[in-house]
Amino acid sequence: MKNVDDLIESANELAGQGLSNGEIADELNVSRETASWLVDRGEGSDTTTRESSDALEDIHVDWSALGRDSTRLADVGHAMADLLGGEDVDLVVGIEKAGTPLATTVALELDADLAAYAPRKHQWEEGDIDDLSGSFSRNFAEIRGRDCYVIDDTITSGTTMTETIDAITEEGGSPVGCGVLVDKRGVEELEGVPVKSLLQVIRVSREE
Repeated sequence: MKNVDDLIESANELAGQGLSNGEIADELNVSRETASWLVDRGEGSDTTTRESSDALEDIHVDWSALGRDSTRLADVGHAMADLLGGEDVDLVVGIEKAGTPLATTVALELDADLAAYAPRKHQWEEGDIDDLSGSFSRNFAEIRGRDCYVIDDTITSGTTMTETIDAITEEGGSPVGCGVLVDKRGVEELEGVPVKSLLQVIRVSREE
C-alpha cells in the first residue's frame, strides 16, 4: 500500500468481508480510531465533522514482506527471542491475529509452549470498548502458574498489550516481558512489564 487511498480501499474491502473495525485495525496495523475513519471514508461518509485529526496522524506499518515468507518470519522470531532473552520462561503468548505467528516462531526458538489471546478490539465497532471482553484460545497452552512473554506485531497506543498483560495476570500467569516488531508509541514498559521492540517509530513534527 502506497498511500491513504490504498488504505481506504483495503479497509472497505475488509469491512465488506464482515470484519469489525477492531479487526480492520489489526489487519492494517493502525489504531481503532484510524480504522473507523478509513471505513467511513470508504463508505463515502462526510468526515469533515468528525474529530479525525488524531487518526490522520497515525502510522501504517506494512510488514507483509516478512509475514508471507516462512523463512523470513522464522528469522524475525529468532531476533525477537534474542531481544527478549535472559528470562527463564516456558510459555509465549501471542496476541491474535498477527501476533500469534510471530509468537510461534519465538516459542520455537525458546523451546516454550504457546498460548493465544483474542483481544476485545476484534469485537469492537464503536462505543465503549470496555464493555467487551477478550479471551484465551482453548486450543493452546494454559496460562495459570506460568511465566511468559507476550508477543504482538505492533504497539500503537499500548491498549491491547496492556489488556493482554492484565488478562494473563487475572488468569494466574506472570508476564515477564513483551516483544513487538514495531513500537509506534515509544514505550519501555506497560503495567510494570518491560517492552522491547525490533523497530521504534518516532514521529518528528515542528509546531509553527
